[in-house]
Amino acid sequence: MQKLKEIADICRLAGKTVMQVYESGNFEIEHKVDNSPLTLADKQAHEIITDELENISNYQIISEEGSIPLQVANVFWLVDPIDGTKEFIKKNGEFTINIGLIENGRPVLGVVYAPAKDVMYMGSEHDGSWKQIGDNKLMKISAEFHGDHAVIVASKSHRDDKVDAFLNRFDSHKEINMGSSLKLCLVAEGIALAYPRFAPTCLWDTAAADAIVRAAGGFVFEASGEKQLEYNLSNIKNPHFVAHCKNIDDFTKFSER
Repeated sequence: MQKLKEIADICRLAGKTVMQVYESGNFEIEHKVDNSPLTLADKQAHEIITDELENISNYQIISEEGSIPLQVANVFWLVDPIDGTKEFIKKNGEFTINIGLIENGRPVLGVVYAPAKDVMYMGSEHDGSWKQIGDNKLMKISAEFHGDHAVIVASKSHRDDKVDAFLNRFDSHKEINMGSSLKLCLVAEGIALAYPRFAPTCLWDTAAADAIVRAAGGFVFEASGEKQLEYNLSNIKNPHFVAHCKNIDDFTKFSER
C-alpha cells in the first residue's frame, strides 16, 4: 500500500493547486492542435506531478501535457494532469487527476483523484482497489455488480448511436451520465455493470482507472471482446472499449438476447 499512498499524496498535492485555479475562475484557456482545451490548472498540475514522481522513482513519465520520447521503457508512468478539462471549465466537479503505472503494456497501479469532490480511488494488482472520501477510512471496493436491473454508465460529452445500440440490448436499465475517468471507477466499485466507450480516448485518459478496475476484479475489453486494453505508446489512441464488472458471466442475464 505504500506506493499507492505515495501516489495518492501526489494527487492531493496537485489537487490543491488545481482547486485554487478552479475557485479563482481564471482558467487562462488555450486550445491544442486537436482543439481540446488546455487551462492553467492542466499546466500547473503537470509540473507538480512530474516533479514529485521524479522524486520517488526513476521511471519515465508520459503526461498528456508533456512530450512522448522516441524510446519508452517497459515500465513507465502515464499521467493525465486533468482528465475532463471540459468538465473543469463547466465547473461541475466531474474532473480527475490520473496517475497510472504501466508495466509491459499492462496498467498495474492507478490512482484517480476528484479534487472538487475530495474522492480518491486507488488500486494495484498487489493491493486490490480502494476508495476514500475526504479523510475517512479507506474502503475496499470490488467490481461486483449486485443490482436487479442493469446500470450502465455513459459519457456526458460523447454520445452516439453505438452507445444507444448497446443500451438497447437490455430489457431494462438505469443510465448514469458522468464525466472523466469517474465512469470507470463506478464499474470498479460495482455501482455500474458496464461502461461502453465508442468515442475517442487516449491512453492517459484510461490507464489509472483501468488499473483500478482490474485490481477490483473487473475487465476493460476492446469493443471486439478479444482482449483487454493494451498500453503501447506506438499509438496513443485507445480502441473503442467496454468496461465490465467482475461477474461478467452474469452480463447476459440483463440482456434481451
